[in-house]
Amino acid sequence: MERKNLWKTYTEAERAELQAIAEDYKAFLSAGKTERLCVKNAIVLAEEKGFFNLEDAIAEGRTLKTGDRFYCQHMGKIMLLGIIGEQPLSCGTNILGAHIDSPRMDIKQNPLYENTDFAYLDTHYYGGVKKYQWVTIPLAIYGVVVKKDGTVVDIAIGDCDEDPVFTVTDLLIHLSAAQMKKEAAVVIEGEALDILIGSEPAKPAYDQGEGQEDPEKVKETVKANILNILKEKYDIEEEDFLSAELEVVPAGKARDLGFDRSMILGYGHDDRVCAYTSLRAILDAETPKRTALCLLTDKEEIGSVGATGMESRFFEDRMAEIMALTGETGDLALRRALRNSCVLSSDVSAGFDPTYASAFETKNAAYLGRGICFNKFTGARGKSGSNDANAEYVGKLRRIMDDGNVGFQTAELGKVDEGGGGTIAYILANYGMNVIDSGVAVLCMHSPWEVASKADIYEAYKCYKVFMKDMEM
Repeated sequence: MERKNLWKTYTEAERAELQAIAEDYKAFLSAGKTERLCVKNAIVLAEEKGFFNLEDAIAEGRTLKTGDRFYCQHMGKIMLLGIIGEQPLSCGTNILGAHIDSPRMDIKQNPLYENTDFAYLDTHYYGGVKKYQWVTIPLAIYGVVVKKDGTVVDIAIGDCDEDPVFTVTDLLIHLSAAQMKKEAAVVIEGEALDILIGSEPAKPAYDQGEGQEDPEKVKETVKANILNILKEKYDIEEEDFLSAELEVVPAGKARDLGFDRSMILGYGHDDRVCAYTSLRAILDAETPKRTALCLLTDKEEIGSVGATGMESRFFEDRMAEIMALTGETGDLALRRALRNSCVLSSDVSAGFDPTYASAFETKNAAYLGRGICFNKFTGARGKSGSNDANAEYVGKLRRIMDDGNVGFQTAELGKVDEGGGGTIAYILANYGMNVIDSGVAVLCMHSPWEVASKADIYEAYKCYKVFMKDMEM
């Protein structure tokens, strides 16, 4: 049951559409390096397509009717978009669920320090990373600083041509005999992932502005200079780090990969490649039979916890609000709507890498260029922590994919006992929904720069459009 390389099948018109989607995706990926930015950019795109804020409808006492397009968000980091379908919501909905957080480094609440005439920011890595991959590469800082008076300062440093970048240093090879003997997991320790941000001492007192402290009386003059810069450029002080959310991510834009430009190298394919294609699919969708929903969640990389993760009540609460606005009320109607829904838990798959072939079971691996990948189960070892989709649901998906001319493949996450991983699928399955994992195969998953095929991105978009239009159980 080997799947063919889809590049061999495309017409010129399909290649043109594929490339257009890839260009839009690169722009989305480059501009959305944090979950906050993904939500912000998604709202802009949604409003351009006629989607309105659900909170406005609630405040105005409006009802929702067939064809209405809406969105809602929470804390700027989780989002739901929807199109009201022809059938009552209690008959079920078709849901695309993806996450918009990616592995990174977060700046700690008390981060700024000086050591031997260097200034650093202390970090705590987020999600599953190979720590050694994050050294000696250019880094950018994104996020918000919230001052005591409630003022929000947006931070975006490192991706504009005129911006500085930051980095984590590593030991030179000439002196690393002891370091090279360490296991990969500890060759770079988590507490060593501090980013270098400056080395120039504060200017002499006569060059300082009024009210600036004389650097001759300051012990840590490099740190003092950084604080002066932060005050001048952003009007923030050291104490403001206490109420900041600042993320350290690779600097640089998503780029075409290969002489043939068939792939994209970028930060955050996991899982913004599925988030973008899901978002694009619902933005381009016509009014469906069953209400179509696109759920973009946070915190998946650390267990889907917290107020903006899938484990929160955001989705359930928003569903209750939506149903009330369509005239369906009561807990029983909500439970029926949830139980009767179908979900594509859209998350990336581990693409087969011939350089590391021993980690994969080749008959059940995901291959770049062979279409969107369905993972009947994920988890680890004996499917621990997995949603395992039922055969009836998989059979129905096969039919609508073939009818919709969608290239797809099936896979599992590497060899049994080799490792494993999970998604948001099992959380949604708790409602009794039909759920399966689906997504784009990537190389170098969880690294600063990941690789995805443009063909698979195109097929994911096609898959999600067909699913919202045709899926019924």
